[in-house]
Amino acid sequence: MSMSQISTHSDVAPTTPPGEDRLVIGTHELSSRLILGTGRYRSFAEMQAAHQAAETDCVTVAVRREKLHDSRGNNILDFLDLERLTLLPNTAGCYEATAAVRAALMGREILSDLGNPGANWVKLEVLGDSRTLLPDPVETLRATAALVDDGFEVLCYTSDDPVMALKLKQAGAVAVMPGGSPIGSGQGIANPLNLQIILEQLKGDDAAYPVIVDAGLGVPSDVVIALEMGADAVLLNTAVARAQDPLRMAQAMKLAARSGRLARLAGRMGKSRYGSASSPEFGMIAEKPGDSTL
Repeated sequence: MSMSQISTHSDVAPTTPPGEDRLVIGTHELSSRLILGTGRYRSFAEMQAAHQAAETDCVTVAVRREKLHDSRGNNILDFLDLERLTLLPNTAGCYEATAAVRAALMGREILSDLGNPGANWVKLEVLGDSRTLLPDPVETLRATAALVDDGFEVLCYTSDDPVMALKLKQAGAVAVMPGGSPIGSGQGIANPLNLQIILEQLKGDDAAYPVIVDAGLGVPSDVVIALEMGADAVLLNTAVARAQDPLRMAQAMKLAARSGRLARLAGRMGKSRYGSASSPEFGMIAEKPGDSTL
């Protein structure tokens, strides 16, 4: 199915001024709908500059895999503006629910010590295998239930399976994060139909429920498409960190997120099988038979 066959029409009237259109996830409120990661940058300084260029106010930190120090002894925390950024600890690298729960507890302890407001939430990732990096649905559901019971606000990474996405919402996740395509692949939204179904099912009785497209986005047009379809935000890392010019790509992603969101709020025009003149047809100058225009 091509993107031209996917409806992005919104029934929501464009009544929300852009400056007041904030993203609410559980008890957290963000001004940017672009969430970035902290991995794969060539240096901490480049990461910091990219975050600033993107004007994001939330970044993820892999609790289990993140290297706090680089080869020069620099600490990543020195390059994160903890006064401005809300950190979102994630459980990347975990393949079992028990390991993911331990990583989440570690993240909560670290951020509590730092006094960062991200201490009470977690981006849950429980992977199925190391080649595809696709999530393990059974272990993900188990970990979600355990973390919700422990008081976490869980943002849950999942595949584009609509059934699993609904189960995770029912398990108490404050946001569901379907992948556009495999992590780091840059393939964009591989299955727009499934994403549309997820959006309809999760937002059917609660339009404010956050659905965040996570993983696989490679270029700004992927971000625009996700937000035009009705996603509330996007989370990406490799697309910026591995771009030839990460700072310019960070700026492009920022503008794409704003553009896609504004387009969604505006509500696209209806589609027609035939052409429709944009100029009025009444009051036109009549032509006499035989007249010609050079």
